[in-house]
Amino acid sequence: MGLLCSRSRHHTEDTDENAQAAEIERRIEQEAKAEKHIRKLLLLGAGESGKSTIFKQIKLLFQTGFDEGELKSYVPVIHANVYQTIKLLHDGTKEFAQNETDPAKYTLSYENMAIGEKLSEIGARLDYPCLTKDLAEGIETLWNDPAIQETCSRGNELQVPDCTKYLMENLKRLSDVNYIPTKEDVLYARVRTTGVVEIQFSPVGENKKSGEVYRLFDVGGQRNERRKWIHLFEGVTAVIFCAAISEYDQTLFEDEQKNRMMETKELFDWVLKQPCFEKTSIMLFLNKFDIFEKKVLDVPLNVCEWFRDYQPVSSGKQEIEHAYEFVKKKFEELYYQNTAPDRVDRVFKIYRTTALDQKLVKKTFKLVDETLRRRNLLEAGLL
Repeated sequence: MGLLCSRSRHHTEDTDENAQAAEIERRIEQEAKAEKHIRKLLLLGAGESGKSTIFKQIKLLFQTGFDEGELKSYVPVIHANVYQTIKLLHDGTKEFAQNETDPAKYTLSYENMAIGEKLSEIGARLDYPCLTKDLAEGIETLWNDPAIQETCSRGNELQVPDCTKYLMENLKRLSDVNYIPTKEDVLYARVRTTGVVEIQFSPVGENKKSGEVYRLFDVGGQRNERRKWIHLFEGVTAVIFCAAISEYDQTLFEDEQKNRMMETKELFDWVLKQPCFEKTSIMLFLNKFDIFEKKVLDVPLNVCEWFRDYQPVSSGKQEIEHAYEFVKKKFEELYYQNTAPDRVDRVFKIYRTTALDQKLVKKTFKLVDETLRRRNLLEAGLL
């Protein structure tokens, strides 16, 4: 009798184990099947190209956005941005005053010198204090000093971030004791991407059945971060390459001898030459057009070595368009130099973008989605 009970118990245990194993197998199979339908997008570009802003826009547009906890986590980042920026400008006045023939216009007023030294000292710390009303008032006073304004007009020589004006115009709100960052604040916040971050989304929203599902990877753009890209290169549906077209007169954060546009050109050339991207679609985002259109009328394109052959033809809006088309053509030429003329299995598209413009980013990603879905249908022989 005991033997029969023992056999029965072993049989039940075996049946349970088999059922569990079958369930695990079924789940693995389901996950593998689901994974097969997820399209992998790789967001590449040099440092400060606007990649991470695009990434944050995707989170806002096609996911649930940022909850209150996530928004609050940006408070120290935004406060750090304020201190770092005012330090850059303060120290820049000293540098220009020492090296220019007219040092007076880069010399702070006597009453602002002590404020400047105090804020520069805070900006040099590793741990920044919370931005108080008193500190914000000091920063605003310094910001309005003519020497700081003169220095800011040469911000391209000092690594002054694009968000400077936005931060300085919002100091009162940013220093409120109950301050919670807005979505716009988060988009303007500058924090260097290190390592790899990813997000899964569908451009058609929550109803995943009616469109493609994408997994977007954002990686650090600075040179020392690029070695982390390599393991992501396999099985990529498309590379979204961000090029900040406004940075043709600026140098790299990590190498002040290197022009940012030249670095972008060389990086784009390197990406195109990678064997694993031979059949990968390339979506080129010519980003920061909002800054480009303001700058190009004052700073000629031909200050950049790559654009030496540029000749202005007009003024105003017509000149902006002419300059943009010239830059676009340069990137097109670079692409076709690296792609055999008979290649039809790699899609190449160029989009004019401003990462801070939510409507434009949404429209651009819908176009990217349509392009990639059309390619999938072509590959399946359905078009």
